[in-house]
Amino acid sequence: MRLLQHKTEAYWFYRVLSLVYDRWVNPLFWTPAMRTSALAAAALDERSLQTLDVGAGTGFTTEGIVEHVDAEHVTMLDQSPHQLARARAKPALAGCAKLLGDAEDLPFATDSFDRYVSAGSIEYWPEPQRAIAEAYRVLRAGGRAVVIGPVRPANPLARRLAEAWMLFPTEAQYEEWFLAAGFADVGLLTVAPPWYRSRRGAYAVAASGRKPTAGASPLALPAAPEPARTGFVRSALRFAGGSLAGALFVPLAAALALRHRLQERQAR
Repeated sequence: MRLLQHKTEAYWFYRVLSLVYDRWVNPLFWTPAMRTSALAAAALDERSLQTLDVGAGTGFTTEGIVEHVDAEHVTMLDQSPHQLARARAKPALAGCAKLLGDAEDLPFATDSFDRYVSAGSIEYWPEPQRAIAEAYRVLRAGGRAVVIGPVRPANPLARRLAEAWMLFPTEAQYEEWFLAAGFADVGLLTVAPPWYRSRRGAYAVAASGRKPTAGASPLALPAAPEPARTGFVRSALRFAGGSLAGALFVPLAAALALRHRLQERQAR
């Protein structure tokens, strides 16, 4: 696993990131326009849809959901109390239920929700297939799931940094995980911030699928293993190394965003 795919390290990473997430991270990597495009795949076409946002964090994606679904029908789940604390301060999300929980072991009954959304969370899942099977389980028949996440970078240097940091699946893996979990009508929609112009590969995708029948996923996975205990020093080194690799993406993205803005000004 990548350094920050370990749940303890991811917890502390988001303890720090929650302080700057909305102001400095989202404007570069996960924009309102990207959110609008990705959420279209969820078909949020009724105000009363019971909707689950997994890995909801500070609620940026949830804010897009409640533009279409009444907040009292939306449940936010995240493993980080610090991220959810930021979400609680947002008036638009006051009516949403907010729970601590694990994407790979959802604390909900089978066939509970009409829609499942997860944005920017798969990167930290130790077992993505298990989490997507859980998404299938908690949806009602006919319900739709959308998982939004990054794609393995084509650039070799960016790929090495990315794979030291967290999970960057291929587009084929997203599709394979959805199909294996039992989803039908599986599709991939590419999304990217305006500064991303590479033609060598996608920046991120919104993978979606429909649950065809009620019940648990047909994928019979063994019980999740008990998390291995990690010593403090090893955990601290993972956290430091993963955080450093992740931090290197910020100035790169900022430089590319600045170049994009300057080019836009020159074109006017």
